[in-house]
Amino acid sequence: MSFSGKYQLQTQENFEPFMKAIGVPDDLIQKGKDLKSVSEIVQNGKHFKLTITTGTKVIQNEFTLGEECELDSMTGEKIKAVVKQEGENKLVTTLKNIKSVTELNGDTLINTMTLGDIVFKRISKRV
Repeated sequence: MSFSGKYQLQTQENFEPFMKAIGVPDDLIQKGKDLKSVSEIVQNGKHFKLTITTGTKVIQNEFTLGEECELDSMTGEKIKAVVKQEGENKLVTTLKNIKSVTELNGDTLINTMTLGDIVFKRISKRV
């Protein structure tokens, strides 16, 4: 199953508590909570290029499944991580103490990030 495509954010749960927990300033949380981000994924075999555009902020990450890489976090920090694939439709990684699971179900991309007892869930649809 290919993850390649563009996905528009539809809904998100626990945005504010999660952003506070990772240290994003309140003014940026308020600006960002109503913005609808677009994620573009280009998959070439085990290599992925991910571009997330939220308003004027753009985060770009590239990784190859199973190999250590450096990912830009939502706070702008670069974090070494290994992204693994589980089954055909799930990508899993841990950035510091945040577990990130991205699952593709048909045209719906579900990203769940867990930090302690805070679960931040984003649901995007292919456009």
